[in-house]
Amino acid sequence: MKQCRSLASHGHEVALVVADGLGEARCDGIRIVDVGRPSGRRERMLRTTGRVGRAALALDADVYQLHDPELIPVGLLLALAGRRVVFDAHEDVPSQLLDKPYLSPRSARVVSRAYAALERLALRRFDGVLAATPLIRERLAAFNPLTVDINNFPRAEEFTQAPDKAADAGVRNSFCYVGSISAIRGVRELVAACALLRTPARLALAGGFAETELETQVRRLPGWNRVDALGHLDRSGVAGVMERAFAGLVTLLPTASYREALPVKMFEYMAAGIPVIASDFPLWREIVEGSRCGLCVDPHDPAAIAAAIDHLASHPGLAREMGANGRRAVFERYNWDREADKLNAFYADLLTPRPTRSRFSGKGAFPARSMRSTD
Repeated sequence: MKQCRSLASHGHEVALVVADGLGEARCDGIRIVDVGRPSGRRERMLRTTGRVGRAALALDADVYQLHDPELIPVGLLLALAGRRVVFDAHEDVPSQLLDKPYLSPRSARVVSRAYAALERLALRRFDGVLAATPLIRERLAAFNPLTVDINNFPRAEEFTQAPDKAADAGVRNSFCYVGSISAIRGVRELVAACALLRTPARLALAGGFAETELETQVRRLPGWNRVDALGHLDRSGVAGVMERAFAGLVTLLPTASYREALPVKMFEYMAAGIPVIASDFPLWREIVEGSRCGLCVDPHDPAAIAAAIDHLASHPGLAREMGANGRRAVFERYNWDREADKLNAFYADLLTPRPTRSRFSGKGAFPARSMRSTD
C-alpha cells in the first residue's frame, strides 16, 4: 500500500515476496510472489524462511528489502553473495521478546540477547536500515550509518473527504477500535469499560481476535452487550466505521515495544477527523496533547477509559474540535507523503554508484537495475 507503491511510482521495478497462500498477482505494477501460507509458527520459522530466500534469489534483484526478523539469515546469505540488502525494522525486537507470553522470563532474556547479537552482526553487513520510529532509528544507527526512520503514517489521499456532517450535529453514538484484537492490545479492559459507561455509547469493534479462547472469555464480560463485533473489514469498511464514530480507541497495554511504537490506527483516527483516546505513554501523550486531538488514559484502568469515552460523548463540540485538530496535524505533519519522500531519498542515496568495498569480498558495488522486497 505504501512502500512498494511509492518506489514503483519513482520508476523502480518492485516485487513483493509474501507467504499468504493467495497466489501470484500483479497490483499497481507490483509483482506479488507467493511462496505459500505456513501452517503455524514452527513451519514459518523452519520452512517458509527458506522458501522466501529461494524466491528472492530467483528474482535476481539489485536490492533486497527484508521486513521480518527471521529473514535476517537470508539477508546475510544475500549479502555474502554480493547483493545489496536493506532491513526494515518494524519493532524493537530485543525488547519485544522480553514480553512474549510463551517464553519464561529466563528464556526471554536469553533469546533477547541472542537476537540482539545477531542483529548487530547483520546490520553492520547490510547496506542500509529503515526504522519504523525515530527511537528505533536511534538504537540501530549505531550499527549502520545509512539508517533512517520511515514512519507508518496514513496516506492523506485516503482521507480527503471531510468528516460526515452528522458529527457536527452531535448524533454519533459509537466509538471504535480498529485492528488486531488481543489481550496485550487491551481488549479486556476496553470491554470492561463498556460496562461502566454512563452514556448510551456503543463500541464498534473491527478486527479479528488473535485467539479463539480470548474471544470466548471476552464475550462473557458484562460490557459485551455494548459491543458491535464487526470482524475483519476492508479499507472502505474501516472508513465507514470511523465515519460513524465520535472517538477512536488505541489503549494498548504498556509493553516495551508499544511504549515506543507509532500505531498507524491512532493517526488514521486523526486523519478521519475523530478524537483519539490513547494509552498514556510519554511518546503518545506528546503527540495527542501536542496536537490537542484527544485524551490519554491509563490502559489498565477501565474506569478511566469509560470516563474518557463518556466525556467525549457528552461534549460533542469538544470532540469536533479535537477531531479537527488531529486531522490538521495529519495533513500537515503525520502523513505518508513526507515519509515517501524520505524513502525515495534513502534509495537514491543507496543506489548512487560509489567506489565502496563489499562487506565480505572487497568487490565493488553492483549497478542498480531493479528493486525487490521480501516479506
